Amino acid sequence: MDNISERKNLPIGFTDSGLGGLSVLREAIRVMPAEDFIYYGDSQNAPYGTKPEEEIRNLTFAAANKLFDEGVKGLVVACNTATSAAVRPLRNTFPDMPIVGIEPAIKPAAMQSRGGRILVMATPMTVKLEKFHYLLDRYKDKAQIIPLPCEGLMEFVERGNLDGVELDAYFEEHLLPYITDDTETIVLGCTHYPFLRPHLKEFLGKRPIQIIDGSLGTALEMKRRLAQKGLLRTENRRGNVLIQNSENNPELIKLSHRLLSLPVE
Repeated sequence: MDNISERKNLPIGFTDSGLGGLSVLREAIRVMPAEDFIYYGDSQNAPYGTKPEEEIRNLTFAAANKLFDEGVKGLVVACNTATSAAVRPLRNTFPDMPIVGIEPAIKPAAMQSRGGRILVMATPMTVKLEKFHYLLDRYKDKAQIIPLPCEGLMEFVERGNLDGVELDAYFEEHLLPYITDDTETIVLGCTHYPFLRPHLKEFLGKRPIQIIDGSLGTALEMKRRLAQKGLLRTENRRGNVLIQNSENNPELIKLSHRLLSLPVE
C-alpha cells in the first residue's frame, strides 16, 4: 500500500508477551487519541523473560508478521525482553515500517540522579541480554545502578493480581533487601510492572523513592516516527482499540480491557 492517505487510516500494532504492553498502549492512546490500535498479547507463550533469546526472537517475529498481515502502519514492541532480542532484526527485515521498542528507563533515572541508588526491576532474561548491559555500562558513571531479576512478578499481572498480601510477600523477599536509605529511584523494567505501581507505592510507604518506566517515551517515539512519514491522523475523533490474545480465553480479553481502563499515573 503506497498511498499515504490510505496508510494513514491503518491502525498502529502493539505486541507483547502477554498483558504488560497494555501499559504502553494506555500512554499511546493518551498521546494519539485519534489513532486506531490493534494489540496482540502472546499470553500462550508468556513469560518471554525466562526463554532463550532465539525463541524470544522467533515469537516476536511471528507476532509482528501476524499484525503486518492484518494491516498496520507501525509496530510497537511493547516488551523489554522482546525489544532487546528482536527489534534490531525486525527493523532490518522491514526497513519501511516504523518499529519502536521499549527499554528500561535507565537513562532518565541516571540523568536526574542525585547520587543515590537506582534499582532496576526486570525479567531474568532482560537482565541477561547484551542491550541491557550496554545501558548499564553507558550510565554506570552517573549513578549506582542495581539490576534486580524479578522472576515470577509479571505473572501477577497476567492473573489480574494487582495488590494483596501475596504481592507484599513478593516485594518483601525480592525488593526490600535492596532498599536502603539512599535508594532514590526504582525503574520498572518490564511493561507488566506499571500495573503494580499503585500497590508498590503503598508498600514503600513514606520512603521518598520515585518510580519510573519507559511507557510514555515509547508512545511519544512512535508518534514522532509516524509524523515524520506523514502517517499521523489529525481528525477530531476517538480511535478504536482491538485486543487479541494467542490464548483463546475470553477472560483474558476482559482482563485486558480492565487493565487498559486503569488511569495512567
